[in-house]
Amino acid sequence: MQFGRTYEEFEVGAVYKHWPGKTVTEYDDHLFCLLTMNHHPLHMDVNYAENTTDFGKNVVVGNYIYSLLLGMSVPDVSGKAIANLEIESLRHVAPTFHGDTIYGETTVLDKTPSKSKNDRGIVYVETKGYKQDGTLVCVFRRKVMVPTETYIKERGGEQPGRPELKAQEK
Repeated sequence: MQFGRTYEEFEVGAVYKHWPGKTVTEYDDHLFCLLTMNHHPLHMDVNYAENTTDFGKNVVVGNYIYSLLLGMSVPDVSGKAIANLEIESLRHVAPTFHGDTIYGETTVLDKTPSKSKNDRGIVYVETKGYKQDGTLVCVFRRKVMVPTETYIKERGGEQPGRPELKAQEK
């Protein structure tokens, strides 16, 4: 299984469709809210959401959807990243509700070699998230510092630090 890409493997215009999707449960939403101390009743209180909002039901917290999409993109985009440098923009376009399934895809917008070190480069990408019916729910752009093939080779290959099974245990 591929886990990220080196600088050389990115092509401007390439689109990576992240798989599989993730069905968002009420538990997922509430756990994220509790972990991040986001206690807005729109996310946590069914009575409030049903009786006082335009949606008539709880809305999944947007930053969970962003985090989910970021995580989905790791095997295709940032699995080998040296650093996430910048989230340039983040837009929540439409609401997500409990039971919706989120899918994501990332487009490579640009790539530039590092100006300070020749063993890495900066990849500029846009990730879009959409629901099972194709409704766009979230869009963000980010810059990721990724290694070159030379960087990977000099630091132990594709899985640096992975221990080998001892001979007597094989």
